[in-house]
Amino acid sequence: MDISVIAFLALLLAVALLRIFELGVSHRHQQQMIAHGATKVKEPRFRWIVLLHTGVLVGAALEVVLLHRPFIPALAAVMLLLFLGGNAVRLWVVRTMGQHWNVQVMNSTNLGVVTSGPFRFVRHPNYAAVFVEIFSLPLIHTAWITALLGCVGFVVTISQRIAVEESVLLANPQYRASMAGKPRFLPGLF
Repeated sequence: MDISVIAFLALLLAVALLRIFELGVSHRHQQQMIAHGATKVKEPRFRWIVLLHTGVLVGAALEVVLLHRPFIPALAAVMLLLFLGGNAVRLWVVRTMGQHWNVQVMNSTNLGVVTSGPFRFVRHPNYAAVFVEIFSLPLIHTAWITALLGCVGFVVTISQRIAVEESVLLANPQYRASMAGKPRFLPGLF
């Protein structure tokens, strides 16, 4: 097996381990928020989101190994920079949200509304960052089918999730006053 394939598989494994760690952090944050009066919102599509993330990791590995996708250094460098940039934004979101951050929709507006960090510019910076990750990670080793299907799947699942999330958030007058006028994903667009 080529060294680029081994390195790519190691990267995918590292991302998978990071996602598992994040699930643990999320669970702890949920328990703390519930203890302070927040409630978990019924979100029937959450399993699809988990499946999508798992599918992108597994799909990229299988596509590279089974379809012998080439390693193109220039493409890999650009996609790796995009991937790292997406991760930097996600970590900025996690740090800014603190105990509010978790992977499921929670009604925690009674605990305050986060308007600092990337939330000064957009309502959902995390979703934009995850989209960049789902696009760029497979393309580090030219797994274009996984990137394409992952992006389409993400847009479908996240559009349904945002409808649920924003119905909760926009019901809060403080959130509505602070955030309703901001774009969803990218500053200055849409």
